[in-house]
Amino acid sequence: MTDFAEHIGLRVRFYDPLGIRHGFPTYPYFMAPTGLATRRQLRAAGLRPGGHDPVAQILWWRGKRVAYLYRLDLAQPKRTATPAQREAIGKALRARRTCRVCGVERPYYIPRRHGECLDCHGGTR
Repeated sequence: MTDFAEHIGLRVRFYDPLGIRHGFPTYPYFMAPTGLATRRQLRAAGLRPGGHDPVAQILWWRGKRVAYLYRLDLAQPKRTATPAQREAIGKALRARRTCRVCGVERPYYIPRRHGECLDCHGGTR
């Protein structure tokens, strides 16, 4: 083993920048090259993948966890909802808070398993 491999121990199993072992460029946790970011990192920066496929992956937790990496130079700004879309979202969320039985809008989402607010489901009505 090289000094690098001994230094990182078991992480070497996931270090495959050419994609020979995993069929896709693969890096261990915290070792992704600069210029690549996960979806969560893109979202935090106000960006989105922009329709581009991932170019690499990060593996961790014995290879059971994966995060795909996207190129930052191809990322695009996040889209914002139009006023009509925001209104539609508001109506949909309001409908999720309105009880079908009593018609009262609640401060919480109505549980789908009950189909009614907690007061109606509890048998007080």
